[in-house]
Amino acid sequence: MLQRANVAFALIFLTAATWAAPSTHAQQPGIQRKSLLQQDGPPGYQTIINMLEFAPGAREVRHTHPGPLSGYVLEGTLTLEHEGRPVTAYKAGEAFYVDAGKIHVGINDSAAPLRFIATLVVEKGKPSVSPAP
Repeated sequence: MLQRANVAFALIFLTAATWAAPSTHAQQPGIQRKSLLQQDGPPGYQTIINMLEFAPGAREVRHTHPGPLSGYVLEGTLTLEHEGRPVTAYKAGEAFYVDAGKIHVGINDSAAPLRFIATLVVEKGKPSVSPAP
């Protein structure tokens, strides 16, 4: 029983660490991530909700997710480079969607702060983010 609990704890820790601190999503200059929810479900998947804050001029590194990501801009303007789509700017009050496996980059090109909520649904056991070339 104790071994089973230790394994469960290790899996939870690794899952949380995968989203919170992989090299691609380590705290990058000018970008802060706050985990709002990490919840099992739907069956076989995990739902992750984060609030992201980008300082003026901040830019993510190119990356992908194994599942779809949807977001909602709370403040400022998010410029989103998304593989296979034109670069698009999303303003406060607008939602966006990133297809699973597509390379993308979030950018704050403005002189004002950017805040948005990102919801990611990933298959359990898969890393939630991977660097892209």
